[in-house]
Amino acid sequence: MSITKQDALDYHIIGGRPGKITVVPTKPLETQRDLSLAYSPGVADVVLAIDENPADAFKYTAKGNLVAVISNGTAILGLGNRGALASKPVMEGKGVLFKKFADIDVFDIEVNTEDPEEFISVCKAIAPTFGGINLEDIKAPEAFEIERRLKAELDIPVFHDDQHGTAIISGAGLLNALELVNKDIGDVKVVVNGAGASAIATTKFYVSLGVKRENIIMCDSRGVIYQGRTERMTPEKEEFATASEVRTLTDALVGADVFLGLSIANALTADMIKPMANDPIIFALANPTPEIPYEVAKETRPDAIIATGRSDYPNQVNNVLGFPFLFRGALDVNATSINEPMKIAAAHALAALTKEDVPDSVLDAYGIKSLKFGREYIIPTPFDPRVITWECVAVAKAAMESGVARKTIDLEQYRLELGRRMGGRGSEVKQRILNKAKKAPKRIVFAEGEEPKIIRAAARIESLGVGSTILLGRAKQIKQVITELGLDFEPVIINPKKSALAATYSKKLFAKRQRNGMTLKMAEDRIYNRNNYYGMMMVDEGNADVFLSGLTTRYPDVVRPALKMFGTSQGVQRAIGLYIMIANDRVYFLTDTTVNIVQSAETLAEAAILTADFAKRLEIDPQVAMISFSNFGSVPHNYAKKVKEAVSIVQSKRPDIKIDGEMQADVALNPTLMQELYPFSEIQEANVLVFSNLDTANAAYKLLHSIGGAEKIGPILLGIDAPVHVLQEGDPVSEIVSMAAVAVMDANTRG
Repeated sequence: MSITKQDALDYHIIGGRPGKITVVPTKPLETQRDLSLAYSPGVADVVLAIDENPADAFKYTAKGNLVAVISNGTAILGLGNRGALASKPVMEGKGVLFKKFADIDVFDIEVNTEDPEEFISVCKAIAPTFGGINLEDIKAPEAFEIERRLKAELDIPVFHDDQHGTAIISGAGLLNALELVNKDIGDVKVVVNGAGASAIATTKFYVSLGVKRENIIMCDSRGVIYQGRTERMTPEKEEFATASEVRTLTDALVGADVFLGLSIANALTADMIKPMANDPIIFALANPTPEIPYEVAKETRPDAIIATGRSDYPNQVNNVLGFPFLFRGALDVNATSINEPMKIAAAHALAALTKEDVPDSVLDAYGIKSLKFGREYIIPTPFDPRVITWECVAVAKAAMESGVARKTIDLEQYRLELGRRMGGRGSEVKQRILNKAKKAPKRIVFAEGEEPKIIRAAARIESLGVGSTILLGRAKQIKQVITELGLDFEPVIINPKKSALAATYSKKLFAKRQRNGMTLKMAEDRIYNRNNYYGMMMVDEGNADVFLSGLTTRYPDVVRPALKMFGTSQGVQRAIGLYIMIANDRVYFLTDTTVNIVQSAETLAEAAILTADFAKRLEIDPQVAMISFSNFGSVPHNYAKKVKEAVSIVQSKRPDIKIDGEMQADVALNPTLMQELYPFSEIQEANVLVFSNLDTANAAYKLLHSIGGAEKIGPILLGIDAPVHVLQEGDPVSEIVSMAAVAVMDANTRG
């Protein structure tokens, strides 16, 4: 990826508006009343409330979600001391990252002084504005004193990312790298090149993780930092002065297990890393050019695990994996500081996340087909959407346990809130389905058990506690894929062609369908050669609880056998298919999107009842709109009359369901329009949309998804007398997991 100087300059003036940040109001400012509430006179009451109880600032103002990114520009990236003004593009960039990855608002503040006392005074004076302070690009050794003093004198988190960000991210990488090479952290010899703020803080953090201080040799531009050295020494360097006799970086690396570079480009040569220990860990983190080129290190030591600060090589140590989520977790428990237990928790959370199956969205973002825990993947990628839940929950938990949290929160509820904060209602709904499924895990059989996506989803399902998995297919092929993907789970594998139960299932299927044109030979062919039939018979015979198929087959090829084998639920004439659609942070249920081409008034009524009841299972109050081209009789057509008749049927059968129609879609979704034109309707804003035929329902959900960008969950089958559900061709792993959770929730509802 090549970026020119002009590319960078042009980016910062895109759209004719200079810079990367702006301020957006979070409350309405449309009327005189709004203005009076936002400013004078209404704001006076808020002032008095905060004056009486200062903690109310977190309740009534943006303080609890506002971080100051502060610099004096004395150590800008790799550019050195360029002054406060020149640091502003970097600080704006930091603010953008805070917002993008953790939804934290930022004011960037550039302080025009190199006097530490003056800088500290400025920070203390403006601290009441903020919930936390992120110090940035301040040169050592002043950075140490500034952070130490501010942490001691302020009651909000103060964090110098240049010091601790690299420490946390590389610390996670170190934990995983040592696990891969089977070395104990208490035994390894570590050589550090660099003695600036980041190098000192990272080395201290490694000690917190378990590296023994006596096993560390630190070097600066004058060579090894040793006891008794007087040249260019500071109190921070003295802490790592070694008693060893070695005096050069070259000598220090002999037999070393770990190299940590936070120094300058090309400080390391191929000859210097040759005498390192077996399976060396080389973290060459100088940016933008590492201490040793990645290719040279890999060629010289093929057994090495290598990390850099660059995105074009494996194992990028990127601070964006740290600071947004540390502050998010700290702010959400109203922490007084970001302490060592919180940083350690963050590192362990990142290390653990790396071992999880990587979502398809991450693979797509990086244009790769697979990514698994190993020598070239020891740290999560910055665009992994799960980092916020894993890291923030760990940080918040550590804050509460270590006594710096002023607020106690429910961590499971917090996980839900984080998902909604970054993923909107879609994430919240998926988590709600997942939680309901986990209450009573089930045995889930997948017809397409040899598919890598199914295998990855099965591993994820088992790790989440949604259920145990049964994969239909050839054992050798499935086990090979599990090995290639580096997954650690053992599903039940059944090859229908070799199954001892196949003969029994064939006879049972024949008995079910013998008066519907099926012979015993036909039944045997379906059981032995069509996994859909075998899997459904497992559910029918009680050898599995839930069935899923459809990733590589047509929708009707799953639905038709299910209807033939199980029929519809008691009291239901027609099965229906629905999609949950999440658009503009609102949840909608669209039905019937997948099953019935032509629908009678009775079928529409059934669809409305089944869908409304499903919405209730998700703790969403259904308001059902029967969609048509007519509004309450405005067009006297038979199609519209059919919809109106369906409303009457529902009202007669289920008076507890809020339903109205016929109505056009814009009226159903616009409460203002509804109130203005049709104030008699009890539907204010519909969330269940029942369409009069398959054409419109199918087109509606696809248009919402493709053009409107709505998130979808489905198709969800309702009305079949068994927990059988259908995947969509090409579904990503995350959707397969969601549909498995829906199926388990369905099975649990049936008891």
